[in-house]
Order: sequence, then C-alpha cells, then structure tokens
Amino acid sequence: MEIKILIAEDDNIFRDLVCDIIKKEGYTPIIACDGQEAIDVFFSKNDISLVILDVMMPVHDGWEVLKEIREYSDIPIIMLTALGDEKHEILGLEKGADEYIGKPFSYEVFIARLNNIVKKVKKSYSDEITAGRIKIIQKTHKVVVNDEEIKLNLKEYNLLIYLIKNADIVLTREQILDKVWGYDFEGDIRTIDTHIKTLRAKLSAQGNSIKTVRGCGYMFEVKKNENN
Repeated sequence: MEIKILIAEDDNIFRDLVCDIIKKEGYTPIIACDGQEAIDVFFSKNDISLVILDVMMPVHDGWEVLKEIREYSDIPIIMLTALGDEKHEILGLEKGADEYIGKPFSYEVFIARLNNIVKKVKKSYSDEITAGRIKIIQKTHKVVVNDEEIKLNLKEYNLLIYLIKNADIVLTREQILDKVWGYDFEGDIRTIDTHIKTLRAKLSAQGNSIKTVRGCGYMFEVKKNENN
C-alpha cells in the first residue's frame, strides 16, 4: 500500500530534507509551504496517511492546523519544532499530536518514530472489525449496519470503536471521556450521554447492543450467535 505523508514546513531547505528522508523510506511526500496550504491540501485529499507539521508557519501556525485537522480526523500527526522544551512538547501532545520532535533532530530517532507510526497506520488499514451485524472498515472509517452504510461523525465513530474494542466490559463515563474526548476536555461529562443517544439511533436495532449500566457508564454487548 502507498503511504502518502503531508509535510507542512515553510523552510525550503528543511522541507527538502524531510522529503528526501520520506522518499528514502519508500513513502510519498506531499508538500505544503504554510498553514493555510496544509489545511487546503489535507481537506482536498482523502488518501493522506500521516501529517508532519512545523509549529512556526506563516498564515496559520502548526497549532492552528493541528486543531483544524483534529476537529475532523484522528490521522497520526508529528509536530516538528525548534521549540524543543518540555512545556511545548506537553502542549503538543495535549492538543492531539502523536509525536513531538524538536529541531535539530537525530536522523535515526526521526526514522524510528516515523516508521513506528507508519507501522500502526498499516495495521489499522488492514483491520476490519465485526460486532454482531455491525462491520467497520478502519481504513476508510466506513461503518456498515445490516449491509447498509451509515454516516458517523468523528466523535461518534471513535466512541463506537472504543465501545466495541472493549465489548462486554463496563466503561465509566470518565474512561470514555478520557479516551474519546481527551483528558484535557473541559466540557460537560454528560455530552457522552448525548453522543450515546445519537449513536444508538444511527445504529437502529443494533443500537440496543450499547447497554446503560446504571450508576456507572456503558457497555457494548455482543451476543455470540450474532457473529455466526
């Protein structure tokens, strides 16, 4: 499978360096020279596997691009920046980056982290999840219920994935919030209840698999004979 990597970097020399590394590893680089171009390119394509973002970019900086992408996608993102102190690294991870690499970086370390993420991407692309009459194709985020595709937004999709991967386990609202919304979420925890209600409705009869556990949270229950 072809791995396409969006590289958003305004420094021509550094961008060319990263592109060369990407090519040597057998991946396909896609270039953006500023934050706005990065956003435009990302949302104009549907086959990007990974994003490498520089923090200090014109028009929109890396933080703004990261926020924009995270509103719609959980695609792996590596932040590259000269702001290599611990505070900025923590900030990047809290905002949804998967890796945070300071400049200048070690060639070997960069390759190791890059390939580690690509390995996870390939695995997720090959994974197909089936739970009862629900089928999920992770590569495309396609969800099929009773042989009919349904449309879920990113939060609903991630919520369903988390519930199914922890089938027959009671999950507290706090656990769901930390995993799906992130531990730094500052909104109302009852937003989970609203999303569960919407998700159940979209799943139709299969929505009954999402059980409410009074005083605790939720559990996805799969009847064994449904998978046969």
